[in-house]
Amino acid sequence: MDGRVTSLASRKSTAIAPSRRALVTGGSGFVGSHLCEKLLAAGHEVVCLDNLVTGHRSNVAHLAASPHFSMVIADVVDPVALDVDTIFNLACPASPIQYQKSPIDTLKTNVMGAANMLELARNKGARIFQASTSEVYGDALVHPQKETYWGNVNSFGPRACYDEGKRCAETLFYDYHHRFGVDIRIARIFNTYGPRMNREDGRVVSNFVVQALTNEPITIYGDGSQTRSFCYVDDLVSGITALMSRDDAPTSPVNLGNPAEFTVRELADLVVSLTGSRSPIIHLPLPLDDPRQRRPDISLARSCLDWAPRVQPIEGLVRTIAYFDSVLSGTDLKETAS
Repeated sequence: MDGRVTSLASRKSTAIAPSRRALVTGGSGFVGSHLCEKLLAAGHEVVCLDNLVTGHRSNVAHLAASPHFSMVIADVVDPVALDVDTIFNLACPASPIQYQKSPIDTLKTNVMGAANMLELARNKGARIFQASTSEVYGDALVHPQKETYWGNVNSFGPRACYDEGKRCAETLFYDYHHRFGVDIRIARIFNTYGPRMNREDGRVVSNFVVQALTNEPITIYGDGSQTRSFCYVDDLVSGITALMSRDDAPTSPVNLGNPAEFTVRELADLVVSLTGSRSPIIHLPLPLDDPRQRRPDISLARSCLDWAPRVQPIEGLVRTIAYFDSVLSGTDLKETAS
């Protein structure tokens, strides 16, 4: 893969048809790598831009043989000059453990990165996608969450670098659209899981699966009654591409997630059952500002994009368990079961 990996300074443009060149920032991350894969399969030339702080080259190593894939090692905090017509801005750590380790860098990535990508879109006349998050709703007082809900977010806490950074990025997208006519799309992404999750990112699905497969104690924060809605990564990527491919898609934020709601305890019990684990379940204190309920209202995505998740939770968990089992055993399966 080294022959296709360059620094931004040394990279020369090899653009083909202008309407088929997509830039994916954060492209070697969990969701980004699946998006790169799907775009290549659809016939696009794909430029993956990543600083590799939380992304991994191994996530896109299987794409390197394609002449239509290239990787740029760079940071979205710095302006970039690339010849692209479509931009997918996914750059930012999404794991609470990761973004709380570097909160200032996280905030800069969200805000300055969005501004730099919007400037690139403005200069190139490109359509641009922003990976926003359900975290903009904070510890929601409305359930399920619709796009019209303004949220209940603590701007002065350990999660604020991510939550408020994403909210600010949405504002930048709104202003570039209304001030300069930039063609924008925004998805508020709810909990997503699947192959290529980082086993140490601290998210609940990867935590539970790895702990269950290694027969370590499964750690539930709080009493486990808090709820989450889990969307399999293939479904999410289909939603993202549907949002970007339709000329009549909303320019306002659109929820993308699975409305099937689980308590954290129910998820832990299901993972134990599917893995046949001997892991005991233990409880630890609930982190500050951890949301009590999280479930998307996807009425807008259904009506405007004809999109809804298709992968059932058990099917998605079985695929995810198989992936982590291969990683732990050293076979390191990279492909999803589709």
